[in-house]
Amino acid sequence: MTDWNEIERRVTAAFGDKHKLADSVHRAAVVQALHGLDRGELRVAQKVDGEWKVNAWLMQAVNLYFAITGMETQDFGPFQTRDKIPLKKNLEDAGVRLVPGGVARFGSFLEPGAVLMPGFVNIGARVGANSMVDTWATVGSCAQVGQNVHLAGGVGIGGVLEPPGARPNIIEDNAFIGSRCILVEGVLVEEEAVLGANVVITASTPIIDVTGPQEVVHKGRVPARSVVIPGTRPKQYPAGTYQIPCALIVGKRSPSTDRKVSLNQALRDFEVQV
Repeated sequence: MTDWNEIERRVTAAFGDKHKLADSVHRAAVVQALHGLDRGELRVAQKVDGEWKVNAWLMQAVNLYFAITGMETQDFGPFQTRDKIPLKKNLEDAGVRLVPGGVARFGSFLEPGAVLMPGFVNIGARVGANSMVDTWATVGSCAQVGQNVHLAGGVGIGGVLEPPGARPNIIEDNAFIGSRCILVEGVLVEEEAVLGANVVITASTPIIDVTGPQEVVHKGRVPARSVVIPGTRPKQYPAGTYQIPCALIVGKRSPSTDRKVSLNQALRDFEVQV
């Protein structure tokens, strides 16, 4: 049985002193950590007692892996790649569907039932069971996508590698992320939220709940079951007043209805574009 505490200690030591990577024991610890991520035994972040905990040492391991691997050229029929990170293997055993043009790098993990269309899942990322990464959608480094999530066409979930310990972008279970949405800088989308097409959220984007008599502003977090659309709000500058992007919470999915029915109803009721 792998002693992950010892692996963590060696990775942390090597990250603090890169000269230790000259030692085969420390290099092996980095590789073991990446294999743990690739098999799903480890994950960069997980929910503990209702709060997301980030395993900084695994982000460190991902960073260090680039330092200890060399460039390799591989041929795939008429196509050729040259990269430091190989692709995932044994997809049939993993119970994963990967359509031609889809790319999942070593060190990522796709749970059984996940579907990857011609999109991209980067190192350190995790995609939950029965979730779909649709055409040209990207799941960046260390991003965490829950179960039964749909990332629609062209969605961009950014990667977070530095500083190690920073929260990655997280999409919780049963969420729907509409076409061309962009989520970066450690955004948390809570369970069953629905984001309409073209919603862009960064760490500083105002996420404004406009469903009550007074606005309620969130940043970096989309509350559970929220229905969100892109919006703008005015901001005064020396040169004049300009409309700055924001995200608007225009309603809530009902927790009492079936998830699929609730999603369709949310799209109808709030006229959300997907």
